[in-house]
Amino acid sequence: MSKPTPISGFPEWTPGQRMIEQFVLGRIQDTFELYGFAPLETRAVEPLDQLLRKGETSKEVYVIRRLHADAEGADDQLGLHFDLTVPFARYVLENAGKLNFPFRRYQIQKVWRGERPQEGRYREFVQADIDIVDRDTLAPHHEAEMPLVIGDALRALPIPPVTIQVNNRKIWEGFFRGIGVTDPEAALRTVDKLDKIGPAKVAELLAETAGASEAQAKACLALAEISAPDASFADAIRALGVTDPLLDEGIEELVRVVETAAEHSPGLCVADLRIARGLDYYTGTVYETQLRGYERFGSICSGGRYDNLASAGAVSYPGVGISIGVTRLLGLLFGAGELSISREVPTAVLVAVISEEQRTASNRVAEALRRRGVPTEVSPSAAKFGKQIRYAERRGIPYVWFPGVDGAPDEVKDIRSGEQVTAGAEQWMPPAEDLKPTVG
Repeated sequence: MSKPTPISGFPEWTPGQRMIEQFVLGRIQDTFELYGFAPLETRAVEPLDQLLRKGETSKEVYVIRRLHADAEGADDQLGLHFDLTVPFARYVLENAGKLNFPFRRYQIQKVWRGERPQEGRYREFVQADIDIVDRDTLAPHHEAEMPLVIGDALRALPIPPVTIQVNNRKIWEGFFRGIGVTDPEAALRTVDKLDKIGPAKVAELLAETAGASEAQAKACLALAEISAPDASFADAIRALGVTDPLLDEGIEELVRVVETAAEHSPGLCVADLRIARGLDYYTGTVYETQLRGYERFGSICSGGRYDNLASAGAVSYPGVGISIGVTRLLGLLFGAGELSISREVPTAVLVAVISEEQRTASNRVAEALRRRGVPTEVSPSAAKFGKQIRYAERRGIPYVWFPGVDGAPDEVKDIRSGEQVTAGAEQWMPPAEDLKPTVG
């Protein structure tokens, strides 16, 4: 077999990196559950018509095709989900009669997007989502809660601090109405590209795709420039002289989000009017999260309010959600050398083997330590003790256990300091910081 060629965009972490990922996922899960979100997992595939009906995603969806499908096979109408919001909306519709509303769920799964791989962007990656969905109406205070959960979840991780940028789609849609832009959806998608292509190009595209005049484009760019860590953004918007009831509603909702966040965690949220989020299904508050020092890579956590994604006849299920791009976050920090782990294996103790005939004695020690929660493995060979110690060193195992011979007591050695003490497998414990690998 020839040497395999890596496939770009499909990350495979080292064991140490994988342990860091598991640590991160565990902390995120703990925070989600502290806020009352229940776990959920949905299937990996969805019907293509569902995946393609909202937002500009047709070029990103991976289609499922069975190699020897017959003519009547339906697999070619399935695609891998590109986010967790669309499958969650479908799940709510299918199970509405079994759910208690408002329904709070978290979901940590892989998703797939056929985009160009680059640093921090992958074609297969893990997302950690929370959503709150209700029947017919969803109280605005849920939109204000999202940044609090995410702020606590990310603060529990050994990563740089974050800033959550918030906006409200109603502000933009009301503003477009107020200045007479006739294609608000096209205009909003264009504004969402501001950081990528700059204001001059955005102004050109507003004219080309949304029919905006020069004055209208100038007004849009003025709105996009507004940013504030407090409710003062509202005065800046009103100073532009545009009026519309939907604009006023959006301002009121965004003020609530910013003020709630400021009370819970000062400095966490910033109202940034250039944040639009390109997906069409967002209808209210939208969120993007910048990792300080890594702003050039864009958002590592995003989401928003959606009112029309899930509906059945006259009944609708509005929701709000936000998603942490876990693989994206980790990939950026791994690349920068910002995350490390104290050892590459879970093992805290290697039990030495005196001879193959006495391996059973070493196994008994290992079993006693494991019963007490100490991650332990037995040496793969009965080589000289020096060689067994070097094996532990190579794997990063901090302690080597030596079974006693001819009635002598067992001893355990910290191979980092060289300290060796008498120990019993039913009593001895490593220090807490050595029991499991630590992430820093």
